[in-house]
Amino acid sequence: MPKPPEPTDPFLRALVRAQRASLSRRSVLAAGAGAASVSALLAACGTSGTPSSPGTAGPAEDVSDEDKRVTWANWTLYLDYDDESGTYPTLEAFTEQTGIEVTYVEDIDDNDSYYGRVQGQLANGQDIGQDIVTLTDWMAGRMIRQGYTQELDKANIPNWENLLPGLRDVSFDPGREHSLTWQSGFGGLAWNKTAVAAGLRTVSDLWNPDLRGRVEVLSEMRDTVGLIMLDQGVDIASDEWGDDEFFAALEVLDQQITSGQIRQVRGNSYAEDLVSGDALAVIGWSGDITVLNFENGDNWEFVLPEAGGTLWSDNLMVPIGSRRKKNAETLMDYYYDPAVAAEVAAYVNYICPVEGAREEMEAIDPELAENPLIFPDDEVLARSYVFRALTPDEENRYNAEFQSVIGN
Repeated sequence: MPKPPEPTDPFLRALVRAQRASLSRRSVLAAGAGAASVSALLAACGTSGTPSSPGTAGPAEDVSDEDKRVTWANWTLYLDYDDESGTYPTLEAFTEQTGIEVTYVEDIDDNDSYYGRVQGQLANGQDIGQDIVTLTDWMAGRMIRQGYTQELDKANIPNWENLLPGLRDVSFDPGREHSLTWQSGFGGLAWNKTAVAAGLRTVSDLWNPDLRGRVEVLSEMRDTVGLIMLDQGVDIASDEWGDDEFFAALEVLDQQITSGQIRQVRGNSYAEDLVSGDALAVIGWSGDITVLNFENGDNWEFVLPEAGGTLWSDNLMVPIGSRRKKNAETLMDYYYDPAVAAEVAAYVNYICPVEGAREEMEAIDPELAENPLIFPDDEVLARSYVFRALTPDEENRYNAEFQSVIGN
């Protein structure tokens, strides 16, 4: 097939370029791309191959027309929230517009642990009690391949066309038949600015003896091990690395956990430890730190390490056993309205996947519209890497060894 023309916007240009062929990030840069792409993270983070035992159950009967409810499982700090009213303003507006009641649960702290809780029910085609789940691209790819998600009816999601062009056709879900991007983001370094006055520049700075017992890292293998690999000079987006490079990074992680340098390996809950002061320096996610600074005072700093940060996306999907798919699709459509997407982005401060949201953000907060962690530019993307796609064998072995090292 002939290559489509590249968009002129540098963000979208980066999205499209890293989708193409199997170019490593190094070769893309050599060609003058200047950035790794958000689409690359989606294409690369889903593992290749087919599942050994895909689910055989068909989708559940949809009762949305009679049952005006929807339940959505998401990560913490990932939707606009009003502290005074204790509500999510955009969800309140959605219910007022549609009459659909939403049960929103911050039920996901880690991809693997969440999947482990629901995999048995999904394999049997059972309702897990949630109509939308929000999982990172590699896990989304696994669930789609295993037949654990329902095909989306785009007629119920006309706003899906606002999805950034570079994200519409990803390797783990060609044509976006089963998923839509919720948000994208960066993995990097964060620290308490008062306690760590000198700041952090590299992952190795986390191993400073002065921080012993006050460091936390993420339970997401691709972020924690990926950042250590980058620190060791490995291009995690290329296919030029394998067991030697992965296990060299894992050995560093093992040493730092065993020595007590790392206090804990955490999912989203690392943010609570930053607030309490139990953790002073972490491998964390970009949007979390911005939200923490807004809610708890400007106490923390987030940067991409000098060697580069990781790049990823989370995706909305309807589980195979959900009986309210149409309601779920109506909710997805609502959040792909640029004005609503901008309202969410103004709170969560992750990369917004909705075309037109940046213009809407100008009316909400012009400063945020220029924030490169929400609307990345070439300079930020040039230091952002995607953990390459793993083969099924690699995923099984690497994940098993990682879980063993972190004590699971």
